[in-house]
Amino acid sequence: MAQPDVARERDVMILFLCGDVMTGRGIDQILPSPGEPRLFEPAVGSALEYLELAERASGRIPRPVGYDYVWGDALPVLQRMQPCGRIVNLETAVTTSGAACPDKGIHYRMHPANVRCLSAAAIDCCVLANNHVLDWGRAGLEETLSVLHGESIGTAGAGPDDRSAASPAIIKTGAGGRILVYGFAVSSSGAPREWRATAESPGINWLESLSRRNAERIGERIAAERRPADIVIASIHWGGNWGYGVSREEREFAHRLLDCGSVDVVHGHSSHHPKGMEVYRRKLILYGCGDFLNDYEGIGGYESFHPELVLMYFPGLDGANGDLLELTLVPMRIRRFRIEHGPADALQWLAGTLDRECRRWGGRVRRQADETLALDWGA
Repeated sequence: MAQPDVARERDVMILFLCGDVMTGRGIDQILPSPGEPRLFEPAVGSALEYLELAERASGRIPRPVGYDYVWGDALPVLQRMQPCGRIVNLETAVTTSGAACPDKGIHYRMHPANVRCLSAAAIDCCVLANNHVLDWGRAGLEETLSVLHGESIGTAGAGPDDRSAASPAIIKTGAGGRILVYGFAVSSSGAPREWRATAESPGINWLESLSRRNAERIGERIAAERRPADIVIASIHWGGNWGYGVSREEREFAHRLLDCGSVDVVHGHSSHHPKGMEVYRRKLILYGCGDFLNDYEGIGGYESFHPELVLMYFPGLDGANGDLLELTLVPMRIRRFRIEHGPADALQWLAGTLDRECRRWGGRVRRQADETLALDWGA
């Protein structure tokens, strides 16, 4: 299992990873520059209705809030952990486009002037290969890319053409080190094939299947692009929103990426709640990081999953080879559109649930004295 005292003797590279960050709709309405609230959903016509639902559940939410408001208690944690790379899956188009995708019932959008809410947490990379980044059309995606890059935030998994969409975001870590982030979207997450980038049009880095050949092809490409000191993250939007199951195809695909020897971390997301984790060949696989920020507060139906409970993932990697040395998990919850520390009983429930899910792959989750969680694994 992980031995922190040994880990500290090595060159430990701490990363921050989390699941889906959705700063549109109701959250956009409390930020300094709210966009047009009109929605095209079957039952909801205004983003302000999501704000009303949250206030009904948890109390008044101030308006406008500062750009750092949504991160709340996560900011001191980030300051304490000092990760060298901060990577999120951004499930929101950053655009003023009004061209809502006609084949979808849900559209997430944040006004470009509110992009500073991402800078407030010093996010280095937004993965965009997901089922919401083109909610407002290809023009909306192009604006999203322009706004994020203008704020010096890297992007992965989407681009003006297929070559750009498949290229990694590069985070420089000093002393010549780099973190390469590759983004991928799979149809099981709801990302449609029509959104794939082509040589002539913008889109996402869409995977046709989780086949052995696709894993080998990705491994070959990364091997040709990475340098000896690089750390490589394969960030994949896959699977459904609810349930703890991991398909055989997902697990085999993750293993094959690691077998290729070019990937150090598999960063899975799409599930609305945290799923199990595995350490395979000394590399970390996060099958589903869960949502980290959204405006679902007050919406019922899935209370048994406690979707308000979220996790900050801080893997400590060996800077020489990308092996996992330690994994710290910081439990939080979403309340009033803000990340905050949760109650002790919630921490206990989450620790027990994650421990149950990780046991089947040889891992254990334990509580630590500072109320964080740690993953232990076999040799």
